[in-house]
Amino acid sequence: MARRKRRASRRFYPLFHLFVFTMLLAVTTDDLGLMWVAVEGTTLASVFLVSFHRTRASLEAAYKYLLICSVGIALAFVGTVFVYFADAQRLGAENPRATVDHPAPLGPHAAAPGAGAGLRVPPRRLRDESGARPMHTWLPDAHSEAPCADQRPHVGRALSVGIYAVLRFKTVVDLAAGPGFSRRLLVLFGLGSMAVAAAFLWSPTNFKRMLAYSSVEHLGLVCLGLGFRRDLGRGGSRPAPGQPRPGQVRPLLLSGRIRDAYGTVEIPSVRGLLVTMPVTGRGFFVALLALLGLPPFGLFISELLIFGAGFREGWGFAAALGLVLLLIAFGGLLRALHHMAYGVSGGLAAQETLTWKGAAPIAVALSLLVLTGTAWPPGLAAALERVAAVMGG
Repeated sequence: MARRKRRASRRFYPLFHLFVFTMLLAVTTDDLGLMWVAVEGTTLASVFLVSFHRTRASLEAAYKYLLICSVGIALAFVGTVFVYFADAQRLGAENPRATVDHPAPLGPHAAAPGAGAGLRVPPRRLRDESGARPMHTWLPDAHSEAPCADQRPHVGRALSVGIYAVLRFKTVVDLAAGPGFSRRLLVLFGLGSMAVAAAFLWSPTNFKRMLAYSSVEHLGLVCLGLGFRRDLGRGGSRPAPGQPRPGQVRPLLLSGRIRDAYGTVEIPSVRGLLVTMPVTGRGFFVALLALLGLPPFGLFISELLIFGAGFREGWGFAAALGLVLLLIAFGGLLRALHHMAYGVSGGLAAQETLTWKGAAPIAVALSLLVLTGTAWPPGLAAALERVAAVMGG
C-alpha cells in the first residue's frame, strides 16, 4: 500500500506543478500567442490529473474533457492567428507580435473584412476552459473524478484563467466589432450557464457534481458582470471602486474527506454530518453558506453589485431573469446542505480525520471572505482600479 502511494505521488506532483505553472504563465504573459499555448497547457496537464485514478469513469471523464476543450481551444487558435495577421498588417510582416498591452493599433485593421470575422472567434474560449454553457458538460465529470487535492485549483483557478483570456481579447473584439457585440455574447452565455446550473442544482444527488454545477453558476455570474458593465477601456465607464467579482469558494478538499468517511458521494447517503464529523462538517457547512452568497461573505456584495449594474445599464430583463435562476440554484443547494448536515447517520460510524489545528487554513480563507464582504483592506480598492485600467487597455 505504501509503495503504491509513493508511485501515485511521483505521478501526481509533477502534473500538479505543471498545471499550476501553465496557469501562472497564462495570466502573466502579454503575448496572445503564448497565452493560448499556456491555456492549452492547462488542458493537457489537467487531463492526466482527471484520469489519475485510472478507473473507467475517470478515463471517460478525461476523454470528454480533452475532446470538448480541444474543440474550443482550436477555435481560439483560429482567432489568435487572425489577431497576429492584423498585427502584421499594421506593423509589418517582419516582426508581428500581438500583445495585450496595446490593442488599440489593431483596431482599424481588425475591423477589415476577414480579420473582423476571425476576431469574433476568441470569445468561444469561454465555452471550453471556463466551463460556461454550452460546453460545460466536461465540468461535472472531470471534477467528480479528479483527485481531491487537484480539485480546488482546478475549479478556482483554471476556470478563472479561461475567463481572463476572454477578457483580454474583449478589448480587441470591441475595437473590431463594437462593444455591443461582446456584451450581448457575454450576457447570453451568462444566462445560459445559470439556467443549466439551476436545472441541475434544484435536486442534486451527488455532492461533488453539485459543487461542479455551482461553478457553472458562478461562471455565469461572472459573464453577466462583464456583460452588464460598459467597456472598461476607451469610451466606457470605469468600474465602481473596489468592485469585487464572484469568488470561487469551493470546499472541495473537505468534500474529499466526506467521501472517504462515508464511502460515497451520494447526498441521500450522507446524513448527520455535523454530529459524525464535527470539524469537517462545520467547515463544509460554513463554506457552503459562503457559496450560497449569504451575507456577510464577499460573494453577496459581488452579486449585489452585478445585478445593480444590470438594472442601471439597461439590462433589466436579463438581470431579473438572472435573479430568478439564482434563487432556484440557492434553493437546491440549501436543501442539499440541510439533508447532509442534519438527520441521523443511519448507524454509520464516520471517522473524523480533520483536527481543529488542521482546519486553521480553512478558517483563514473564510475570514478573508467575511472581510471582503464587510470592509476593504487599505489599498485593495486602488489595486483593483489599476487592474481594471490594465484590462481595459
